[in-house]
Amino acid sequence: MSGMPLSATGYWTAVYFGGSAKFCAGEKVEDIRSEKDRSVLSALAREVRFLSERSREQEKRELWYNHNDLLERYPLVLADPENGWNEVITENMLECTDNLAKRWEWILRRDIFWGKKLLDDRPIERVFEIGYTYTDSEWGIDIVYRGGEDGTAYMWEPAITNPKDIDRIQIPKIEVDYETTEKTLDLARSIFGDELEVKLTGLNRDSASPHMSRDLAKMVGFEAMMVKMVEEPETIHRIMNKFLQGHLAKLDFLQDHDLLSLNNDYSYVGSGGIGYTRELPRREIGPGQSVRTEDLWLLTESQETVGISPEMFEEFIFPYQIPLHERFGLNCYGCCEPLDRRWHVIQGIPNLRRVSVSPWADEEKMAANLGGSCIYSRKTNPADLAKPRMDEKRVRESIRNTLEITRGGCVVELVMKDNHTIGGNPQNIVRWVEVAREEIERIYGRI
Repeated sequence: MSGMPLSATGYWTAVYFGGSAKFCAGEKVEDIRSEKDRSVLSALAREVRFLSERSREQEKRELWYNHNDLLERYPLVLADPENGWNEVITENMLECTDNLAKRWEWILRRDIFWGKKLLDDRPIERVFEIGYTYTDSEWGIDIVYRGGEDGTAYMWEPAITNPKDIDRIQIPKIEVDYETTEKTLDLARSIFGDELEVKLTGLNRDSASPHMSRDLAKMVGFEAMMVKMVEEPETIHRIMNKFLQGHLAKLDFLQDHDLLSLNNDYSYVGSGGIGYTRELPRREIGPGQSVRTEDLWLLTESQETVGISPEMFEEFIFPYQIPLHERFGLNCYGCCEPLDRRWHVIQGIPNLRRVSVSPWADEEKMAANLGGSCIYSRKTNPADLAKPRMDEKRVRESIRNTLEITRGGCVVELVMKDNHTIGGNPQNIVRWVEVAREEIERIYGRI
Protein backbone atom coordinates (compact mmCIF):
# COMPACT_ATOMS: atom_id res chain seq x y z
CA MET A 1 0.00 0.00 0.00
CA SER A 2 1.74 3.15 -1.14
CA GLY A 3 2.01 6.32 0.87
CA MET A 4 1.40 4.72 4.27
CA PRO A 5 2.32 7.24 7.01
CA LEU A 6 5.21 6.39 9.29
CA SER A 7 5.01 6.00 13.03
CA ALA A 8 4.76 9.04 15.26
CA THR A 9 8.41 9.55 16.06
CA GLY A 10 9.90 7.98 13.00
CA TYR A 11 12.74 5.52 13.36
CA TRP A 12 11.08 2.32 14.54
CA THR A 13 8.42 1.77 11.90
CA ALA A 14 7.98 -2.00 12.28
CA VAL A 15 5.83 -1.12 15.33
CA TYR A 16 6.27 -4.21 17.51
CA PHE A 17 9.06 -6.62 18.34
CA GLY A 18 7.49 -9.36 16.24
CA GLY A 19 8.54 -7.27 13.24
CA SER A 20 12.24 -7.36 14.07
CA ALA A 21 13.18 -9.73 11.24
CA LYS A 22 11.55 -7.57 8.59
CA PHE A 23 13.17 -4.48 10.08
CA CYS A 24 16.59 -6.17 9.88
CA ALA A 25 16.20 -7.49 6.34
CA GLY A 26 18.62 -6.04 3.83
CA GLU A 27 17.86 -4.07 0.71
CA LYS A 28 19.60 -4.90 -2.56
CA VAL A 29 22.39 -2.32 -2.33
CA GLU A 30 22.90 -2.31 1.45
CA ASP A 31 26.19 -3.26 3.06
CA ILE A 32 28.12 -2.44 6.22
CA ARG A 33 31.56 -1.29 5.16
CA SER A 34 32.55 0.83 8.14
CA GLU A 35 34.92 -0.93 10.53
CA LYS A 36 33.60 1.30 13.29
CA ASP A 37 30.03 0.13 12.61
CA ARG A 38 31.13 -3.50 12.64
CA SER A 39 32.94 -2.96 15.93
CA VAL A 40 29.92 -1.28 17.53
CA LEU A 41 27.62 -4.11 16.42
CA SER A 42 29.99 -6.80 17.58
CA ALA A 43 30.32 -5.25 21.04
CA LEU A 44 26.55 -4.90 21.41
CA ALA A 45 26.03 -8.49 20.26
CA ARG A 46 28.48 -9.64 22.94
CA GLU A 47 26.41 -7.84 25.56
CA VAL A 48 23.20 -9.44 24.31
CA ARG A 49 24.86 -12.86 24.45
CA PHE A 50 25.96 -12.21 28.04
CA LEU A 51 22.39 -11.26 29.02
CA SER A 52 20.96 -14.34 27.28
CA GLU A 53 23.20 -16.67 29.30
CA ARG A 54 21.83 -15.62 32.68
CA SER A 55 19.99 -18.39 34.54
CA ARG A 56 16.95 -16.13 34.80
CA GLU A 57 16.41 -16.31 31.03
CA GLN A 58 15.92 -20.09 31.11
CA GLU A 59 13.58 -19.66 34.06
CA LYS A 60 11.49 -17.25 31.99
CA ARG A 61 11.37 -19.69 29.06
CA GLU A 62 10.00 -22.38 31.39
CA LEU A 63 7.39 -19.95 32.68
CA TRP A 64 6.15 -19.35 29.14
CA TYR A 65 6.13 -23.06 28.27
CA ASN A 66 3.94 -23.82 31.27
CA HIS A 67 1.83 -20.71 30.74
CA ASN A 68 1.05 -21.38 27.08
CA ASP A 69 0.37 -25.05 27.78
CA LEU A 70 -2.11 -24.00 30.51
CA LEU A 71 -0.11 -25.71 33.26
CA GLU A 72 0.62 -22.65 35.42
CA ARG A 73 -1.67 -20.01 36.96
CA TYR A 74 1.06 -17.54 37.98
CA PRO A 75 0.55 -14.35 35.89
CA LEU A 76 3.26 -13.31 33.43
CA VAL A 77 4.21 -9.77 32.42
CA LEU A 78 5.07 -8.53 28.93
CA ALA A 79 5.86 -4.89 28.16
CA ASP A 80 6.29 -3.92 24.52
CA PRO A 81 5.87 -0.14 24.18
CA GLU A 82 5.72 -0.45 20.38
CA ASN A 83 6.00 3.07 18.98
CA GLY A 84 7.13 4.18 22.42
CA TRP A 85 10.45 2.47 21.64
CA ASN A 86 11.24 5.59 19.63
CA GLU A 87 11.41 7.42 22.96
CA VAL A 88 13.59 4.74 24.56
CA ILE A 89 16.16 4.16 21.80
CA THR A 90 16.40 7.51 20.05
CA GLU A 91 18.28 8.04 16.81
CA ASN A 92 20.84 10.31 18.46
CA MET A 93 21.87 7.36 20.64
CA LEU A 94 22.97 5.34 17.62
CA GLU A 95 26.69 5.23 16.85
CA CYS A 96 26.54 3.49 13.47
CA THR A 97 26.37 5.39 10.18
CA ASP A 98 25.31 2.86 7.51
CA ASN A 99 21.52 2.52 7.29
CA LEU A 100 21.50 -1.25 7.74
CA ALA A 101 23.97 -1.02 10.62
CA LYS A 102 21.76 1.56 12.32
CA ARG A 103 18.76 -0.77 12.10
CA TRP A 104 20.76 -3.65 13.54
CA GLU A 105 22.19 -1.44 16.27
CA TRP A 106 18.69 -0.31 17.14
CA ILE A 107 17.52 -3.91 17.63
CA LEU A 108 20.53 -4.79 19.78
CA ARG A 109 20.16 -1.73 21.99
CA ARG A 110 16.46 -2.48 22.39
CA ASP A 111 17.26 -6.01 23.58
CA ILE A 112 19.86 -4.68 26.00
CA PHE A 113 17.34 -2.22 27.44
CA TRP A 114 14.85 -5.07 27.70
CA GLY A 115 17.35 -7.25 29.54
CA LYS A 116 18.91 -4.66 31.84
CA LYS A 117 16.14 -2.18 32.62
CA LEU A 118 12.70 -3.29 31.48
CA LEU A 119 12.92 -6.67 33.27
CA ASP A 120 9.58 -8.16 32.26
CA ASP A 121 9.15 -11.86 31.46
CA ARG A 122 10.41 -11.76 27.89
CA PRO A 123 13.58 -13.91 27.70
CA ILE A 124 16.66 -12.42 26.08
CA GLU A 125 17.77 -14.82 23.36
CA ARG A 126 21.14 -15.42 21.79
CA VAL A 127 19.56 -14.94 18.37
CA PHE A 128 19.63 -12.22 15.75
CA GLU A 129 16.77 -12.47 13.27
CA ILE A 130 17.07 -11.60 9.60
CA GLY A 131 13.97 -11.51 7.43
CA TYR A 132 13.67 -12.35 3.79
CA THR A 133 14.08 -9.50 1.33
CA TYR A 134 10.84 -9.62 -0.63
CA THR A 135 7.96 -7.70 -2.14
CA ASP A 136 4.27 -8.33 -1.51
CA SER A 137 1.72 -6.99 -3.99
CA GLU A 138 -0.95 -7.23 -1.28
CA TRP A 139 -4.34 -6.76 -2.99
CA GLY A 140 -3.01 -5.00 -6.07
CA ILE A 141 -4.79 -1.74 -5.22
CA ASP A 142 -2.93 1.31 -3.95
CA ILE A 143 -4.55 3.17 -1.10
CA VAL A 144 -4.22 6.96 -1.23
CA TYR A 145 -3.59 8.49 2.20
CA ARG A 146 -4.25 12.08 3.29
CA GLY A 147 -2.33 13.57 6.20
CA GLY A 148 -0.16 11.57 8.58
CA GLU A 149 2.81 13.92 8.53
CA ASP A 150 4.99 13.65 11.64
CA GLY A 151 2.70 11.06 13.18
CA THR A 152 -0.47 13.16 12.99
CA ALA A 153 -3.91 11.80 12.13
CA TYR A 154 -4.59 10.60 8.62
CA MET A 155 -7.39 9.26 6.46
CA TRP A 156 -7.54 7.42 3.17
CA GLU A 157 -9.57 7.42 0.00
CA PRO A 158 -11.73 4.29 -0.34
CA ALA A 159 -10.50 2.19 -3.28
CA ILE A 160 -13.82 0.46 -3.91
CA THR A 161 -16.76 2.75 -4.59
CA ASN A 162 -18.93 0.44 -6.71
CA PRO A 163 -19.33 -3.33 -7.09
CA LYS A 164 -17.30 -3.40 -10.33
CA ASP A 165 -14.22 -2.29 -8.38
CA ILE A 166 -14.23 -5.58 -6.47
CA ASP A 167 -12.82 -7.28 -9.55
CA ARG A 168 -9.66 -5.21 -9.12
CA ILE A 169 -8.76 -7.14 -5.94
CA GLN A 170 -5.98 -9.56 -6.82
CA ILE A 171 -4.43 -12.58 -5.13
CA PRO A 172 -1.33 -11.29 -3.29
CA LYS A 173 1.91 -12.12 -5.05
CA ILE A 174 5.18 -12.50 -3.14
CA GLU A 175 8.54 -12.27 -4.83
CA VAL A 176 11.59 -13.19 -2.76
CA ASP A 177 15.02 -11.77 -3.49
CA TYR A 178 17.00 -14.82 -2.43
CA GLU A 179 20.34 -13.36 -3.49
CA THR A 180 20.02 -10.28 -1.28
CA THR A 181 18.60 -12.38 1.55
CA GLU A 182 21.61 -14.70 1.48
CA LYS A 183 24.07 -11.81 1.27
CA THR A 184 22.45 -10.18 4.28
CA LEU A 185 22.67 -13.43 6.25
CA ASP A 186 26.35 -13.82 5.37
CA LEU A 187 27.01 -10.21 6.35
CA ALA A 188 25.34 -10.67 9.73
CA ARG A 189 27.27 -13.88 10.38
CA SER A 190 30.56 -12.17 9.54
CA ILE A 191 29.85 -9.42 12.09
CA PHE A 192 28.24 -11.36 14.91
CA GLY A 193 30.46 -14.43 14.57
CA ASP A 194 30.03 -16.70 17.56
CA GLU A 195 28.27 -14.09 19.67
CA LEU A 196 24.75 -14.60 18.28
CA GLU A 197 22.99 -17.17 16.16
CA VAL A 198 21.93 -15.43 12.96
CA LYS A 199 18.57 -16.90 12.04
CA LEU A 200 16.50 -16.52 8.86
CA THR A 201 12.89 -15.94 9.87
CA GLY A 202 9.91 -17.02 7.78
CA LEU A 203 7.36 -14.70 6.24
CA ASN A 204 4.64 -15.91 8.59
CA ARG A 205 5.99 -13.34 11.07
CA ASP A 206 4.97 -10.34 8.98
CA SER A 207 3.14 -11.41 5.83
CA ALA A 208 0.66 -14.12 6.78
CA SER A 209 -1.51 -12.44 9.43
CA PRO A 210 -4.98 -12.03 7.94
CA HIS A 211 -6.17 -8.60 9.05
CA MET A 212 -9.25 -8.72 6.87
CA SER A 213 -11.37 -6.19 8.76
CA ARG A 214 -8.61 -3.61 8.46
CA ASP A 215 -8.30 -4.24 4.74
CA LEU A 216 -12.07 -4.12 4.31
CA ALA A 217 -12.20 -0.72 6.02
CA LYS A 218 -9.38 0.54 3.81
CA MET A 219 -11.10 -0.67 0.67
CA VAL A 220 -14.53 0.84 1.31
CA GLY A 221 -14.05 3.26 4.25
CA PHE A 222 -15.08 2.82 7.88
CA GLU A 223 -18.53 4.35 7.69
CA ALA A 224 -19.28 2.85 4.30
CA MET A 225 -18.25 -0.57 5.57
CA MET A 226 -21.00 -0.53 8.19
CA VAL A 227 -23.59 1.03 5.89
CA LYS A 228 -22.94 -1.54 3.17
CA MET A 229 -23.48 -4.38 5.62
CA VAL A 230 -27.09 -3.18 5.77
CA GLU A 231 -27.67 -1.80 2.29
CA GLU A 232 -25.30 -3.90 0.14
CA PRO A 233 -24.56 -7.09 2.06
CA GLU A 234 -23.56 -9.00 -1.06
CA THR A 235 -20.84 -6.43 -1.76
CA ILE A 236 -19.27 -7.08 1.65
CA HIS A 237 -19.50 -10.84 1.21
CA ARG A 238 -17.84 -10.65 -2.20
CA ILE A 239 -14.95 -8.58 -0.84
CA MET A 240 -14.48 -10.80 2.20
CA ASN A 241 -14.50 -13.93 0.05
CA LYS A 242 -11.80 -12.34 -2.13
CA PHE A 243 -9.72 -11.73 0.99
CA LEU A 244 -10.24 -15.29 2.22
CA GLN A 245 -9.20 -16.82 -1.10
CA GLY A 246 -6.21 -14.49 -1.22
CA HIS A 247 -5.01 -15.46 2.26
CA LEU A 248 -5.50 -19.16 1.59
CA ALA A 249 -3.49 -18.84 -1.62
CA LYS A 250 -0.76 -16.91 0.21
CA LEU A 251 -0.51 -19.57 2.91
CA ASP A 252 -0.24 -22.24 0.23
CA PHE A 253 2.54 -20.28 -1.47
CA LEU A 254 4.51 -19.75 1.73
CA GLN A 255 4.13 -23.39 2.68
CA ASP A 256 4.99 -24.76 -0.77
CA HIS A 257 8.09 -22.53 -1.06
CA ASP A 258 9.40 -23.30 2.44
CA LEU A 259 8.91 -19.71 3.60
CA LEU A 260 7.36 -20.51 6.99
CA SER A 261 9.31 -20.84 10.23
CA LEU A 262 8.26 -22.24 13.58
CA ASN A 263 6.95 -19.77 16.15
CA ASN A 264 6.83 -22.09 19.18
CA ASP A 265 9.74 -20.21 20.74
CA TYR A 266 10.68 -16.60 21.50
CA SER A 267 8.34 -15.45 18.72
CA TYR A 268 5.68 -12.85 19.37
CA VAL A 269 2.30 -14.55 18.96
CA GLY A 270 -1.20 -13.22 19.27
CA SER A 271 -1.62 -9.54 19.89
CA GLY A 272 0.50 -9.97 23.01
CA GLY A 273 2.35 -13.04 24.16
CA ILE A 274 5.40 -15.19 23.47
CA GLY A 275 5.14 -18.48 21.64
CA TYR A 276 7.00 -21.05 23.76
CA THR A 277 4.94 -24.25 23.76
CA ARG A 278 5.60 -27.97 23.77
CA GLU A 279 2.37 -28.56 21.84
CA LEU A 280 3.84 -27.33 18.56
CA PRO A 281 4.80 -28.54 16.09
CA ARG A 282 2.09 -31.17 16.02
CA ARG A 283 4.49 -33.67 14.42
CA GLU A 284 8.14 -34.50 14.12
CA ILE A 285 9.77 -32.37 11.42
CA GLY A 286 12.64 -34.33 9.97
CA PRO A 287 15.54 -33.19 7.77
CA GLY A 288 14.30 -31.78 4.49
CA GLN A 289 10.72 -31.42 5.73
CA SER A 290 9.05 -28.04 5.52
CA VAL A 291 7.14 -26.24 8.25
CA ARG A 292 3.41 -26.34 7.61
CA THR A 293 0.64 -24.11 8.92
CA GLU A 294 -0.51 -26.88 11.28
CA ASP A 295 2.82 -26.45 13.11
CA LEU A 296 2.20 -22.78 13.91
CA TRP A 297 0.34 -20.23 15.98
CA LEU A 298 -2.06 -17.86 14.14
CA LEU A 299 -3.69 -14.59 15.17
CA THR A 300 -6.81 -13.01 13.71
CA GLU A 301 -8.82 -10.08 15.05
CA SER A 302 -11.49 -7.63 13.96
CA GLN A 303 -10.88 -4.34 15.73
CA GLU A 304 -12.33 -2.22 12.94
CA THR A 305 -15.79 -3.80 13.28
CA VAL A 306 -16.24 -2.89 16.94
CA GLY A 307 -19.21 -0.71 15.91
CA ILE A 308 -21.31 -3.56 14.52
CA SER A 309 -23.50 -6.02 16.38
CA PRO A 310 -22.35 -9.52 17.34
CA GLU A 311 -24.88 -10.86 14.83
CA MET A 312 -23.36 -8.84 11.99
CA PHE A 313 -19.87 -9.87 13.03
CA GLU A 314 -21.01 -13.49 12.91
CA GLU A 315 -22.48 -12.99 9.43
CA PHE A 316 -19.92 -10.81 7.68
CA ILE A 317 -16.54 -11.40 9.35
CA PHE A 318 -16.21 -14.65 11.26
CA PRO A 319 -17.13 -17.05 8.41
CA TYR A 320 -14.08 -15.75 6.51
CA GLN A 321 -11.72 -16.15 9.48
CA ILE A 322 -12.61 -19.66 10.60
CA PRO A 323 -11.23 -21.48 7.48
CA LEU A 324 -7.83 -19.94 8.24
CA HIS A 325 -7.90 -20.96 11.89
CA GLU A 326 -8.75 -24.51 10.89
CA ARG A 327 -5.34 -24.80 9.25
CA PHE A 328 -3.28 -23.86 12.32
CA GLY A 329 -2.06 -25.78 15.34
CA LEU A 330 -2.81 -23.12 17.98
CA ASN A 331 -4.88 -19.98 17.59
CA CYS A 332 -5.08 -16.53 19.13
CA TYR A 333 -7.95 -14.10 18.73
CA GLY A 334 -8.50 -10.42 19.30
CA CYS A 335 -6.67 -7.19 19.97
CA CYS A 336 -8.38 -3.96 21.04
CA GLU A 337 -11.99 -5.02 20.41
CA PRO A 338 -14.02 -6.06 23.50
CA LEU A 339 -14.70 -9.76 23.01
CA ASP A 340 -17.18 -10.36 25.81
CA ARG A 341 -19.91 -9.45 23.29
CA ARG A 342 -18.57 -11.88 20.68
CA TRP A 343 -17.44 -14.79 22.81
CA HIS A 344 -20.37 -17.00 21.81
CA VAL A 345 -19.06 -16.73 18.24
CA ILE A 346 -15.29 -16.93 18.61
CA GLN A 347 -15.38 -19.77 21.12
CA GLY A 348 -15.94 -22.00 18.09
CA ILE A 349 -12.37 -21.43 16.84
CA PRO A 350 -10.50 -24.76 16.91
CA ASN A 351 -7.38 -24.98 19.09
CA LEU A 352 -8.10 -21.54 20.56
CA ARG A 353 -5.46 -20.81 23.16
CA ARG A 354 -4.91 -17.04 23.63
CA VAL A 355 -7.76 -14.49 23.81
CA SER A 356 -7.33 -10.73 24.11
CA VAL A 357 -9.07 -8.95 26.97
CA SER A 358 -8.85 -5.32 25.92
CA PRO A 359 -9.23 -2.22 28.12
CA TRP A 360 -12.83 -1.98 26.87
CA ALA A 361 -13.85 -5.55 27.66
CA ASP A 362 -15.98 -6.66 30.60
CA GLU A 363 -13.28 -8.38 32.62
CA GLU A 364 -15.62 -10.39 34.83
CA LYS A 365 -17.49 -11.80 31.85
CA MET A 366 -14.24 -12.68 30.10
CA ALA A 367 -12.91 -14.40 33.23
CA ALA A 368 -16.06 -16.51 33.36
CA ASN A 369 -15.88 -17.21 29.62
CA LEU A 370 -12.23 -18.24 29.54
CA GLY A 371 -11.69 -19.88 32.89
CA GLY A 372 -8.58 -22.01 32.56
CA SER A 373 -9.32 -23.13 28.98
CA CYS A 374 -7.61 -20.19 27.22
CA ILE A 375 -5.01 -17.60 28.16
CA TYR A 376 -6.58 -14.42 29.54
CA SER A 377 -4.38 -11.94 27.65
CA ARG A 378 -5.11 -8.74 29.51
CA LYS A 379 -4.19 -5.60 27.53
CA THR A 380 -3.76 -2.83 30.06
CA ASN A 381 -4.58 0.69 28.93
CA PRO A 382 -1.67 2.30 27.00
CA ALA A 383 -3.10 5.76 27.73
CA ASP A 384 -1.85 5.32 31.31
CA LEU A 385 1.72 5.76 30.05
CA ALA A 386 1.08 8.62 27.61
CA LYS A 387 1.82 11.44 30.03
CA PRO A 388 5.36 12.38 31.12
CA ARG A 389 4.56 11.05 34.57
CA MET A 390 2.56 7.85 34.88
CA ASP A 391 -0.47 7.88 37.19
CA GLU A 392 0.81 5.06 39.38
CA LYS A 393 -2.30 4.90 41.53
CA ARG A 394 -4.52 4.39 38.49
CA VAL A 395 -2.18 1.75 37.03
CA ARG A 396 -1.96 -0.13 40.30
CA GLU A 397 -5.72 -0.16 40.78
CA SER A 398 -6.31 -1.42 37.25
CA ILE A 399 -3.80 -4.27 37.57
CA ARG A 400 -5.06 -5.19 41.03
CA ASN A 401 -8.62 -5.34 39.73
CA THR A 402 -7.61 -7.72 36.94
CA LEU A 403 -5.70 -9.99 39.31
CA GLU A 404 -8.54 -10.12 41.83
CA ILE A 405 -11.12 -10.93 39.14
CA THR A 406 -9.04 -13.70 37.59
CA ARG A 407 -7.38 -15.11 40.70
CA GLY A 408 -7.39 -18.87 40.88
CA GLY A 409 -9.40 -19.66 37.77
CA CYS A 410 -7.59 -18.04 34.83
CA VAL A 411 -4.24 -18.28 33.08
CA VAL A 412 -3.31 -14.59 33.01
CA GLU A 413 -0.78 -12.45 31.21
CA LEU A 414 -0.53 -8.69 31.76
CA VAL A 415 0.48 -6.96 28.54
CA MET A 416 1.39 -3.34 27.93
CA LYS A 417 1.39 -2.53 24.22
CA ASP A 418 -0.26 -0.31 21.58
CA ASN A 419 1.62 2.72 22.86
CA HIS A 420 1.88 5.62 20.46
CA THR A 421 3.92 7.40 23.12
CA ILE A 422 5.18 6.74 26.62
CA GLY A 423 5.13 10.43 27.46
CA GLY A 424 8.72 10.86 26.35
CA ASN A 425 9.72 9.12 29.58
CA PRO A 426 11.20 5.58 29.34
CA GLN A 427 10.85 5.27 33.11
CA ASN A 428 7.08 5.01 32.61
CA ILE A 429 7.33 1.57 31.00
CA VAL A 430 9.99 0.45 33.49
CA ARG A 431 7.83 1.49 36.43
CA TRP A 432 4.75 -0.15 34.90
CA VAL A 433 6.57 -3.50 34.98
CA GLU A 434 7.62 -2.90 38.59
CA VAL A 435 4.05 -2.09 39.65
CA ALA A 436 2.70 -5.15 37.82
CA ARG A 437 5.22 -7.36 39.64
CA GLU A 438 4.41 -5.79 43.00
CA GLU A 439 0.71 -6.47 42.55
CA ILE A 440 1.28 -10.05 41.36
CA GLU A 441 3.51 -10.75 44.36
CA ARG A 442 0.96 -9.17 46.70
CA ILE A 443 -1.68 -11.69 45.60
CA TYR A 444 0.33 -14.73 44.45
CA GLY A 445 3.59 -14.33 46.33
CA ARG A 446 7.03 -14.39 44.72
CA ILE A 447 7.59 -17.20 42.25
